[in-house]
Amino acid sequence: MKTRSILSQTARNLSQTLGSQIMTMATVSLSVLIFSFFFLVFLNLQRTGIQLGEYIKIIVYLDEEPTATEKPLIEKQIRDFGPVDSVVFKSRAEALAQLDRHLGPDRDLLADLSPDFLPPSIEVHPARSLTALTRLKEFSDFLATLPKATKVQYGREWIERLASLTQLVRLIVYLSGGLLVLTSTFMVSSTIRLTVVTRQAELEVLRLLGADSAYIKTPLFLEGLIQGACGSGAGLLCLYGLFTWVQGHFSGHSALNMLTFAFLPGEAVILILVVSIALCTLGSLISIRKFLRI
Repeated sequence: MKTRSILSQTARNLSQTLGSQIMTMATVSLSVLIFSFFFLVFLNLQRTGIQLGEYIKIIVYLDEEPTATEKPLIEKQIRDFGPVDSVVFKSRAEALAQLDRHLGPDRDLLADLSPDFLPPSIEVHPARSLTALTRLKEFSDFLATLPKATKVQYGREWIERLASLTQLVRLIVYLSGGLLVLTSTFMVSSTIRLTVVTRQAELEVLRLLGADSAYIKTPLFLEGLIQGACGSGAGLLCLYGLFTWVQGHFSGHSALNMLTFAFLPGEAVILILVVSIALCTLGSLISIRKFLRI
């Protein structure tokens, strides 16, 4: 009977301040949508970096081929500096054979040429992670200091753009997370305060009639919990709808077929829901303690 009465009080609180309740839930929903959107972008940028790592290599051109005893020492230097998937030494003859394969039907252009006009090289394949990709500039500068190195080549421009974009999105994730904290706690606290002010006389009568503190405060607590659950749930549903629409409209583009985009993992969805509900509940507790002296 007491539980039914508490739920009835909660429903009455929500209906009496319906306008502010909707505004609060919409604000929480928008905050969750903004944060989870940029978090989703950041996770997919990480995934993209890992996928593109398969196609990235740093080529170190040498003025002469390293000896059999020098190769293990050079490879150890490279692996000690940073994580790599593989280090491949290519002689002049191997470079000529590779060029021959690339020319295909035009390979007769190489008929009278010896391998001496091509430099030996080292192909370094960095580890497939976004962290490794963002360190490519530093990695290439180090490789330029290797013995017999004359030139280092890699896709510098677009990798630096990817790294800059990732850093920008990471910053936005932090800022939108702060926005989520502020809006959730402040808006819910303000809405609960409005409920307390609206029903101040009624709450005083309940106290005089002998209602205990839990009976009076629990509906207000549930109000914040409901706002957090509905607001965060709506925000994540909107994000999923947006993700599905984008995926359906752009999945056919050839430039994107080589990449795989994914929605937030289940653990992240649950964590966002739990944190949002906790923040909204915290907002209601702050308001109850500050404005309801019972």
